Amino acid sequence: MDKRLLDILCCPVSKTPVRPLGKPGLDALNQAIANGQLATVAGAAVQERIDEALITTDRKVVYRVADGIPVMLPEEGIGTLQLTDFPEAA
Repeated sequence: MDKRLLDILCCPVSKTPVRPLGKPGLDALNQAIANGQLATVAGAAVQERIDEALITTDRKVVYRVADGIPVMLPEEGIGTLQLTDFPEAA
């Protein structure tokens, strides 16, 4: 993802900056999706695998990236607190 875009993107709710989510975080999300244990902030079940995502720097919310476009809608965010073993290092 373009660094200039990353520099201006932030969580639409908290205004916390975002950064790319690394492989350990993506693996944890996808495992939870496979187990049917992941929901968006709005409560909708996440059913599709996530190949790329952004995470807030406070590590509380993840936003998926679809076809290279960040989906920064508040209701599409995924709270990391629903994952008991979310990795510290992204």
